[in-house]
Amino acid sequence: MKEYHTATCLQELKPHVFAVAEETYRNVKSQIPPVNQSIIVSGESGAGKTWTSRCLMRFYATVATSSTTPKGSMTVERIEKRVLDSNPVMEAFGNACTLRNSNSSRFGKYIQLQLNRSQHLTSASIQTFLLEKTRVAYQAPHERNFHIFYQIAKGATQEERVKWNLPEGSHFCWLPNPEKSLEEDDFDVTREAMFHLGIDHDVQDNVFKVLAGLLHLGNVQFLEPEDESQLCKLEDHAKDFAKTTSRLLKVPVDQLLEALRIRTITAGKQQQIFQKPCLKAECETRRDCLAKVIYSNVFDWLVKVINGNIYADPSEWSNFIGLLDVYGFESFPENHLEQLCINYANEKLQQHFVSHFLKAQQEEYAMEGLEWSFVSYQDNQSCLDAIEGSPISLFSLLNEECRLNRSSNASQFQTRIDAALSSNQCISRDRFSKKPNFIVSHYAGSVCYQVEDMVEKNKDPVPPELVMMLQQSQDSMLQKLFPVSAVSQQTKKNDIKAQTKPVVVTVVSKFKGSLEQLMAILHSTTPHYIRCIKPNVECEAAVFRKDEVLCQLEACGIVEAINISAAGYPIRISFRSFLERYKLLKKSRKPNSTSVQQGNGLAHDIGNGWAASPEDEDKALHSAVQDIFQQMHPRVSPLGPTESGSCAAPVYCGKTKVFMTNSMLELLEARRAGVLSEKASCIQYFWQKFKRRKLERQRRCATVIQSAVRSWLARRHFQRVRRAATVIKRAWRKWKAKMEALADEELDYVEEKPLTFVPGAASSQSRAEPKKSQSLSARIPFWPFGLVLSMVPVMVCGFRRDCALLPCLQVSQRHDCKKAGAEVSGNGVASIRAAPQGSIRFHCKKSPLPYADTRPHTHNCVLTGLNRILLDSCMLLPG
Repeated sequence: MKEYHTATCLQELKPHVFAVAEETYRNVKSQIPPVNQSIIVSGESGAGKTWTSRCLMRFYATVATSSTTPKGSMTVERIEKRVLDSNPVMEAFGNACTLRNSNSSRFGKYIQLQLNRSQHLTSASIQTFLLEKTRVAYQAPHERNFHIFYQIAKGATQEERVKWNLPEGSHFCWLPNPEKSLEEDDFDVTREAMFHLGIDHDVQDNVFKVLAGLLHLGNVQFLEPEDESQLCKLEDHAKDFAKTTSRLLKVPVDQLLEALRIRTITAGKQQQIFQKPCLKAECETRRDCLAKVIYSNVFDWLVKVINGNIYADPSEWSNFIGLLDVYGFESFPENHLEQLCINYANEKLQQHFVSHFLKAQQEEYAMEGLEWSFVSYQDNQSCLDAIEGSPISLFSLLNEECRLNRSSNASQFQTRIDAALSSNQCISRDRFSKKPNFIVSHYAGSVCYQVEDMVEKNKDPVPPELVMMLQQSQDSMLQKLFPVSAVSQQTKKNDIKAQTKPVVVTVVSKFKGSLEQLMAILHSTTPHYIRCIKPNVECEAAVFRKDEVLCQLEACGIVEAINISAAGYPIRISFRSFLERYKLLKKSRKPNSTSVQQGNGLAHDIGNGWAASPEDEDKALHSAVQDIFQQMHPRVSPLGPTESGSCAAPVYCGKTKVFMTNSMLELLEARRAGVLSEKASCIQYFWQKFKRRKLERQRRCATVIQSAVRSWLARRHFQRVRRAATVIKRAWRKWKAKMEALADEELDYVEEKPLTFVPGAASSQSRAEPKKSQSLSARIPFWPFGLVLSMVPVMVCGFRRDCALLPCLQVSQRHDCKKAGAEVSGNGVASIRAAPQGSIRFHCKKSPLPYADTRPHTHNCVLTGLNRILLDSCMLLPG
């Protein structure tokens, strides 16, 4: 898968289904219309269609996976895992072992793998066609029932065997050939896949219980009644199986047997109800009908649950890749209505292949002017007209026979077919066979169909008694499968109208309608075909029979397709779509009048404003396309192929489209990717250059802004500091002036005495010397101590310090002023700024300063001094 997904040229690798898958995936990525893709896997039964579909789904689940994890809890599996898990579940319930294939699909399915705009797998949906539900009650010799019944019988646990009454080695009529051991009989794989799809274990057990009840229902055998008025009796062991069936289906056993053995008839305008016992054959038919309707509804419910877990809203996805896996062409010794529908579906797909690939391509080459010699091919339109044509065909005769209110007669119906379709060469019959039959000449060979029971199978009647019984069941699963709706409640009221004008929706009508819807989807997409070839009829490994392989290749038109593909062009794109995608490959030129507008092919106005005609526009588009190819390959002329009709040129420009080979398309895509890479590099260069310049400008602007902000912050800080300094200076000067004023005011209290002059003093010191010589009395307030102690001699210590300090701090108990006298040892005046020079008298007076009357000591001081500011912080100032 990795090799094919990463390959630059797929044609260089060996042919493989992964190459087809990768081509479809690249087409979705390129968005070349039609964008949606379809892969049609066809071939005979046992050729490998189911296995091929598995490989394709595994490839898409690998290459289209998203790297993001899904939202929600960890138990929710990724969409890729859920899509892949739908395979084993659908195969278990819809595949069976036949004579030609051990894992034959007994239904058709169309799987849509839905991708988002990033080409990641986001969701999927499954559409089914015509389940062969008759296989539940009837299996041809050497064939088996659906795989799920064998998985239950072989893989159930011991507890489940007891609960479902499935002992080992038990025999069931609807479980033939149980001794065959197939890889599809793995019950655990089916259970695990169902759990990943959102079906929990309780619901699984309920489904398997209902299917086990169908196995027991198959063993309910009837005996012929002695009289038509009597009920059919059961065989010896049938009663036990009937009880087990009623217990598993949760319906009363009497009601079950009554619904199987008694037919209710409503007749007359009075809606009188009559009950009529059924014969043995009718009882067995009603039993088989009950099993078929239950299994069919279980299968439809299962498909609905799977779609509910893998489908997403259309807004979440934009394109899809469809995988069609239908039952292969079948031809058995006895073929019935199921084989007719299966082969009819293969005829429709073959017709789609013929009309799209063989017929439409050659007609398109001729219309576009290509010199083409038509290749003859086998057209199966006449066979389709015989099967589904109007007004008379096999399907119309079958539906008409079902609408007639009469019992079907095989011989009479064969006569009608011979009379109505005798002119058609595709319809004949085997005249040597005793059984009524008709032969249809299909594209893959002639097949003989048995007319017996074909009309009854086309009616597919379901007795209302069985439906009412299932609606009254107590089982939760059966209640979901058969809900009691308003329509069913009004059935009795409309019985008269239903009898007069029956509305019968036949099997072939349903199948034809669903197949027409499928073909409409295929026509709206780009189809891709995978033909599975069966190397031998015995399904043996490493055995290759040339004649059988060549017969299949010729029957399905592969030989003609190879001839057309070798001589033609597989890629066809309109001019406008081509220019919309590849116009960037055209090199720019200097403008030359209106050549630019004509060159791109997208303008509708030319030169002087006149509207261009469609022919002129096609010519402009054609010229623009040729310019692109000329610039890519100057030596290669894209005008047309060689005269011999073989497409030797890699490209051809027709009238409205471009025809190319795969190699030319890959070259264009490589050139386009290179140009886009160059443009992206140029855009990245200029974008990075713009980002760098923008970043530099932002850095310069940021630097300027930061410089301005820092300058502004510095100026503001400086101004704040200067204002603060001014305030501090002003406050300091004010406080200093105030302190000096207080000191001067304290000095103003000194008592003046008569001055004495010292003889021989100079005239300049005549005023100062008498002050030093006289005895001076200074009046000093008691507080503040800081001013008193500021000038105390620091070097004085011990007893002298105490003697000098204590007399200054001696304060009387009274608040009036006192005088302290001291002998002056020398001339001069005593001051608080100088050491005491003699006896000084202190006149204590209450100071006007705050806290002036507070004493630094609690005890009475005998002496005071004046020489230290903070003599003892522990003693003078608390704390």
